[in-house]
Amino acid sequence: MCGIAGLYALGASSSPSDLRTVAKAMTDAMPHRGPDDDGHWQDPDHPALVLGQRRLAILDLSPLGHQPMPSPSGRYWCVYNGEIYNYLAIEAELKKLGHQFKGRSDTEVFLTAVDQWGLNQTCQKIIGMYAFLIWDRKTRTLHLMRDRLGKKPLYFGWAGKTLVMGSELKVLMAHPDFVRDINPDALRVYMKYGFMQAPHCIFRQVWTLPPGARMSLPVQSLVAGEDLSQKIEFYWDLPKIIETARAHPNLRSEEEIVEEFDALLRQCVRERMIADVPLGAFLSGGIDSSTVVALMQQLSDRPVKTYAIGFEEEPFNEAPFAKEIARHLGTDHHEMIVSGQDALNVVPKLPDIYDEPFADSSQIPTYLVSKFARESVTVALSGDGGDEMLGGYRRHMIVPGIWAKIRWLPYPLRIGVASLLSGVPQDKWDSLFSSHPSQGLRFHRLAGMLRKKDCFGVYDYLLSMQPDYDLIVSGGRDPLTPLYDPRRDVRGLGFAEQMMFKDTMSYLPDDILVKVDRASMAVSLEARAPLLDMRIAEYVWTLPHDLKIRDGKGKWLLRQVLSKYVPQSLYDRPKKGFSVPMDSWLRGGLRDWAEPLLSTKKIKEQGYLNDQYVHKIWEGHQSGRAQAGPSLWAILMFQAWLERWGRK
Repeated sequence: MCGIAGLYALGASSSPSDLRTVAKAMTDAMPHRGPDDDGHWQDPDHPALVLGQRRLAILDLSPLGHQPMPSPSGRYWCVYNGEIYNYLAIEAELKKLGHQFKGRSDTEVFLTAVDQWGLNQTCQKIIGMYAFLIWDRKTRTLHLMRDRLGKKPLYFGWAGKTLVMGSELKVLMAHPDFVRDINPDALRVYMKYGFMQAPHCIFRQVWTLPPGARMSLPVQSLVAGEDLSQKIEFYWDLPKIIETARAHPNLRSEEEIVEEFDALLRQCVRERMIADVPLGAFLSGGIDSSTVVALMQQLSDRPVKTYAIGFEEEPFNEAPFAKEIARHLGTDHHEMIVSGQDALNVVPKLPDIYDEPFADSSQIPTYLVSKFARESVTVALSGDGGDEMLGGYRRHMIVPGIWAKIRWLPYPLRIGVASLLSGVPQDKWDSLFSSHPSQGLRFHRLAGMLRKKDCFGVYDYLLSMQPDYDLIVSGGRDPLTPLYDPRRDVRGLGFAEQMMFKDTMSYLPDDILVKVDRASMAVSLEARAPLLDMRIAEYVWTLPHDLKIRDGKGKWLLRQVLSKYVPQSLYDRPKKGFSVPMDSWLRGGLRDWAEPLLSTKKIKEQGYLNDQYVHKIWEGHQSGRAQAGPSLWAILMFQAWLERWGRK
């Protein structure tokens, strides 16, 4: 696991040594991603090209794993962030063809494979999480590639006349010619959802490579400032994967499918347990992480180290559930109960950890549990991916039934009912239904659903952190995102399946995986997710929908596997999620931090947001008329980011 950087200077007047100095500054911007080594390589025949890497050594801790690394032929040079989980199988195949290896790193195996089969065939063979920068010295072509489901990030864009690339946005900002010009279109995306959607970035002339995508850039044809997002191609395209899977459904019995899935999960977990450093797992007590840990313990000859955190606030504390699972499985369990103040102390660090605006508040406990685990391990397995793959979110299970009932109502009637529901403040609804907390919020959400004309509109509304984003952002227009791109759609899916597909396309890589990557790498911890194996993603779409959601419960298939190892009574409970009490924090411990950032004068001078509307949201929340924690958190994370990164 590492951090990577690269630059290519077009018509540069800078000397080769100056370019190397800049590349060093770029890798110096991310020491947390690679505390073990720092490497750079400049093509002696084409010094405009420099590659750099910060290394977190996981496989082959010796200098033989140093990057940048050449292929055996010397034609290709590479820097790479991630892990190739099937590298041992590929290595064995290459040895049969006569290849020999100096070390034990997956990087050497990958580059040897590229020499043998070419990049196109190799990228179809490898299974893992990765972001690559590959330089072909023969054709003078830069190749950028990202893993199929988007575990590892890769930014690219322009700093003046120089193409810059890196694992984090701060890497690109380290170039002296980088202009921090905020993209108002991308700001609209962020303010609506609370996260950015690839390929868009908060800065102009910068993009994020989407999951399953690659770019091949012959440097002789590059034009400074051109829109590089138009050159993105997909070597693994989820819509096509789903269409192929649906054309070849799995017709085996339920019992056979459970055994197949168990075996596939076991293989994915086994491959992710290969490491030359201490290894453990996150354990929340939920179905996903419990299944991963159960299989790890089955495959291990010693107790697996597991890590959980809990909150003093009882409604948000899942630590007891994790402890029960750990006790049953016999893991070496570590638990830390954090106070509200512990969590609040993380908030000032967030703009540095997430160097692009990001507003999923579970970023706080994710960072805390990563920091806790890093005290004793360097690699931790997680349960990320189960919700998207197998229908684990409440919207997958509940919303299709609600929509089936309301969609038949005449639209004018729906609008009238919505106006009645939203016309009563949330606190008034709460007082009328005092035995049902947050009933006002539920009524207002129902009002939002009633206003939508189709199921996608309902999904988009539920995914949105603030549906009134267009009243908050000053200027810009809505760009094309994966959620709306007709070129990347699948016809014939049911409502729940459509949500799962869209979640896997955007919410998973752009929110969940951004959260985990930045939080874990901030403490130099490698996070591996067995459920995010491309073989699992391809397999589950061959299955009938009722093997995912059945009788109002999600993840039926995963539950069947888990029941082989853990009693149902220990995990069969409502999903909580990794949430924090943001509503109360903003009225309490975070209020003094938040108020200066939301100053009407400051926001007006900045010119990005509608100061009066932001003030209205803040006042409504403080008065108790509304529960606006998520909406305010998105605004605050942008404001905090702006203070840290918005200008040099």
